[in-house]
Amino acid sequence: MLARINPPFRAEHIGSLLRPPELLELRARFVRGEIDQAALAAAENHAIKDALALQKRIGFKFATDGEFRRRSYHSFFYRQLGDISIDTTGGENADGGTAPRRAVQPVALINSRVHWAAPIHVEDFKFIAANTDLLPKITIPGPCALHFRGGDAAVLARAYTDIDHFWEDIVTAFDRELEALAKAGCRYIQIDETAFAKFGDAEILAWLKARGDDPLALIDKYIAITNRVLANAPRTLHIGMHLCRGNRGGRWHAEGGYESIAERLFNELAISFYLLEYDSPRAGSFAPLRFVPRHKTVVLGLVSTKTAELERRDDLRRRIDEAARYVDIDRLAISPQCGFAGIETGNPISPGVQERKLRLVVELAHEIWGDA
Repeated sequence: MLARINPPFRAEHIGSLLRPPELLELRARFVRGEIDQAALAAAENHAIKDALALQKRIGFKFATDGEFRRRSYHSFFYRQLGDISIDTTGGENADGGTAPRRAVQPVALINSRVHWAAPIHVEDFKFIAANTDLLPKITIPGPCALHFRGGDAAVLARAYTDIDHFWEDIVTAFDRELEALAKAGCRYIQIDETAFAKFGDAEILAWLKARGDDPLALIDKYIAITNRVLANAPRTLHIGMHLCRGNRGGRWHAEGGYESIAERLFNELAISFYLLEYDSPRAGSFAPLRFVPRHKTVVLGLVSTKTAELERRDDLRRRIDEAARYVDIDRLAISPQCGFAGIETGNPISPGVQERKLRLVVELAHEIWGDA
């Protein structure tokens, strides 16, 4: 099989990495006013350089900054677009427990119109590019993430009187950010849109209906909005979409397979590759992959970032063989199911376990495809 020179690569990871404890301590000191922004930025730079070296040492072809400058994968981005909060505090289970079970659903508060004023991740891209010869990957939340967490009610509560104006502002903001990244030289963008995978969860569907949404109509709307962003994106960008069911401190927000959305997700959404959560039975079977058209690629998220147990190599190979019944193996790749730190406090695993899991991904890619 030919080596890949463009994303997605045979060995992928989703983006966020465990923050070093010393960086978390300095961030807490910054919040308390004990250090200034320059001191925090210097610590972030040092930690990111270490993360870039880790990814190079393991054998990836691309690198992220571990999302070390963000509190969470999505809240940082949307907070730059206005007086917007997209996240609940905490991260406890709905039942108050601590096991890797369902977490509280994040909720959006939209207190101003969505407005892109300046590049959000261009400097992040430049820092990665200046400190590694790997291809920089920038991860951004999906254009529908804000709406999913509040619906029309959250949009119309304070900032808007017309939902269409909201969607116009969203598309414009994403268009400008992607244009800025492409102009800076960025080639690899990963959209993290967790909403789509959650439509397979009966509890989520009930929640959507209770707030007045028709889930089927909402899926179509989200596909249409995302396609508008993709249609406007610079052609130099390689854009993939990551889907999962929540990843907050080792907990999750939804369960259920891809079956109910697969045909539309894989055929109507104009994305060329998908990074799919597949690390547990909550994600369902590989059968929905039968809808993936021949020109698209699937990265199988088979390695869990939620648990410390290291997956067995033979089990992973068997699962890849199962997926290859539906998608030709030349159009498959492997990754963890999600990041290691969707929020800055991270998942309940150690840096050593994180490295072993990432190494397993790269080693398995070499075994199966002869390339990472």
